[in-house]
Amino acid sequence: MDKERREILKRIEKLVDPYRITKGKGFRLKDFDPGDTGGFGSDQKPMARDLLEKGIQWLAEEQGKLYAQDRRSLLLLFQAMDAAGKDGTIGHVMSGVNPQGCQVFSFQQPSMEELDHDFLWRCLKRLPERGRIGIFNRSYYEEVLVVRVHPELLGRQKLPPGHVTKGIWKERLADIAGFERYLVRQGTTVLKFFLHISRKEQKRRFLQRLEQPEKNWKFSPADVGERRYWDDYMAAYEDAIRRTASREAPWYVVPADNKWYTRLVVASAIVEALWKLDLASPGIDAARGKEITAARRSLMREKR
Repeated sequence: MDKERREILKRIEKLVDPYRITKGKGFRLKDFDPGDTGGFGSDQKPMARDLLEKGIQWLAEEQGKLYAQDRRSLLLLFQAMDAAGKDGTIGHVMSGVNPQGCQVFSFQQPSMEELDHDFLWRCLKRLPERGRIGIFNRSYYEEVLVVRVHPELLGRQKLPPGHVTKGIWKERLADIAGFERYLVRQGTTVLKFFLHISRKEQKRRFLQRLEQPEKNWKFSPADVGERRYWDDYMAAYEDAIRRTASREAPWYVVPADNKWYTRLVVASAIVEALWKLDLASPGIDAARGKEITAARRSLMREKR
């Protein structure tokens, strides 16, 4: 690794570490400021953008190695309240990645077919193949967030009598934690991002969607209605992070009030994780080397 890359990596590690949750015990969401910018002042935005662009370039290089090696996979989960910037963050951070090696899935209201299966089933079908990056825009965590805040939704899931107990959320979170341990043991790196937006900033972005005609399509009356349950959602997120954060499958509580900083933190976390995998393009054996040499000679002998 050259000197510039080493310096970038040091900055990335320092940037990401405050937002990484690997132990749930004692975690409190109120300890994390949605407006945090990691010490970057308004006059340092160009520096932050430059670091982001270098990170995106590095991410593209590492993704190429992941794809060529075809041994590991990377699963990125994005959870957030509405208007926190999931779509924009995914689009910007992954802008340099080869589409052949990346798959994005958005999980909305479950279909009738999905409701006829267990709560993990629809996400299980979309797990990334070896060599690929899988991105879940919302995920199986919706089953312990939205469904927890609106428990009447459990009625649609056709669970057998007696299976909807007082401990169902604890049980589901334990199942999720076990499932993520399983994925890691199979060679999938799991990173989970909670884009932490403040209630005030969400309101500002909703009003922006209403006041700017070109953004009206983003608005849904249901989004405003969900604001009534803000405290319930924060409690559900806190419990989910507390019970499923681990060294193997960490959560990142990313400040989301400033989009430029959100993207920087997310890109940095992904680059750091890929770098730690010590990826390399596959080598070639002697027989393959002879084939390449022969092919080169054949091409060089061609007259046109």
